Amino acid sequence: MGKGRLEAFSDGVIAILITIMVLELKVPHEPTLAALRDMSPIVCSYLLSFVFLGIYWNNHHHMLHVTPRVNGKILWANLHLLFWLSLIPFATAWMGETRLAPLPTSLYGIVLLLSGLAYLILQGAIISEQGADSVLKRAVENDVKGRLSLAAYVAAAAVSFFIPWVACAIYVAVAIAWLVPDRRIETIAAGEHPRA
Repeated sequence: MGKGRLEAFSDGVIAILITIMVLELKVPHEPTLAALRDMSPIVCSYLLSFVFLGIYWNNHHHMLHVTPRVNGKILWANLHLLFWLSLIPFATAWMGETRLAPLPTSLYGIVLLLSGLAYLILQGAIISEQGADSVLKRAVENDVKGRLSLAAYVAAAAVSFFIPWVACAIYVAVAIAWLVPDRRIETIAAGEHPRA
């Protein structure tokens, strides 16, 4: 099967998730800086989640760029990823509205962890369909940043019950690490040797 519908559907879902998050930003009733300052946890959690969704969209695009065809297993793995990504607006709103309360901050990390695991499942399904010499397999076989990100989500979800702002700092650090473009897929697709 071609991959066009999977790409279009995934792009649409991610766009809707971003729209849902921005609609959760309520306009302050007072025209003061204090009113904006009171909203800062909500705005910061929105910004962080916007960046995470952008990172997933970007990496998903790169992964599908080197995926010539899809099958039913890949379609279901992609839906699994979209399910966990669809929970980001809820976790974002709860964490922001409760001003980094321990449980919502931990749940945010758990949603990020499960989204990351779902991305790896999708990646594995694509590699399985493409075979041992696939472009994607060669590009991601030494995925240190991915494994460290998952470990960071686990640590942040646990530490959020003791020091929630440290958990939030870990989430920000992971996002910053992924803002630097991961060029492994582009490099392999162009026939060059990737850097770890």
